[in-house]
Amino acid sequence: MRVGAFVLAAQFPGQGQGEALHRAVRTAEVAEEAGLDSVWLAEHHFVPYGVCPSAVTLAGLLLGRTRRLRVGTAVSVLPSTHPVALGEQAALLHMASGGRFTLGVGRGGPWVDLEVFGGGLDAYENGFPESLELLQRWLTEARVGAAGERYAFREVAVVPRPSEALDGDGSGPEVILACTSPSSVRMAAQRGLPMLLGMHCGDDNKAEMVALWRSTALAAGHSPEHVAAAGHVSAGVCQIADSTAGARETLLKSMPGWLRLGLGAHVTVDGRVRAMRDPVAYTELLCDLHPVGTPELAADRLAATSARTGITRFALLTEGSGDLAATEENVRRLGVEVLPRLG
Repeated sequence: MRVGAFVLAAQFPGQGQGEALHRAVRTAEVAEEAGLDSVWLAEHHFVPYGVCPSAVTLAGLLLGRTRRLRVGTAVSVLPSTHPVALGEQAALLHMASGGRFTLGVGRGGPWVDLEVFGGGLDAYENGFPESLELLQRWLTEARVGAAGERYAFREVAVVPRPSEALDGDGSGPEVILACTSPSSVRMAAQRGLPMLLGMHCGDDNKAEMVALWRSTALAAGHSPEHVAAAGHVSAGVCQIADSTAGARETLLKSMPGWLRLGLGAHVTVDGRVRAMRDPVAYTELLCDLHPVGTPELAADRLAATSARTGITRFALLTEGSGDLAATEENVRRLGVEVLPRLG
């Protein structure tokens, strides 16, 4: 089982943006010290829900600060960037880090980002498959041209080409796809891409998505070996304490204020109304679904999720307290007290 930290660079009420980013960097550094497998970096624009606007940029910093840790984006928002530009950055990080980079991509939401970056609502509603295909071609071929509805350009050389990494296996960086619906699950499966499943989903829902992915991938011609080895990632929340009540209390004191401020700041590009989750109820749900409690409970929850879904990779939000020292302690306890129980 491979357990990593999910880093949002969340700006809690009363905190500055620099404080949130410093906590994000320290989370990665402590994660490596504590023996975690990876860190996964979120990307958001114009909202305090997360103050990292470029997951690939922060990934480059953290790859330079660490030696063993795998660093992934969770996710880079494809409708807000050019797939070739993102592919070039991913290839660079893959080659310069010795293969420690994972590119997670997703569709994002119908936010004002689409207006600011010029993609428009069509890039969100219709353009994602074309962008994903172009990105995958860039990471696997020597020369790429495009003649699509959104992207059209003459054939150009891929530089740097991921397959020419000195210490690689000839393949490009791992690519995963954030999935929130049956249509996105099928898209990932048809392309043979592993899924990143959100922290709002319970085990039964994730098990259904994995089952749909497997059947669709096999029907698309992917080998049983490839399907069985797919490294899906389950996102969740983790808070370790000497008592489960204490762990829940920590999150219920801090997370609702952050969620209310962060989620409430999202603005839709076309004025559509988006209902916001009740922050307290959502925090309680996350505590119920994920490893929030004693080390024993945390290990049992992770093992139960893996047994129910078949997923063996986890990206766990550890900054839910909003406090730097408490986050560092939480990451250390996850590495020292929970991981050994998982074997």
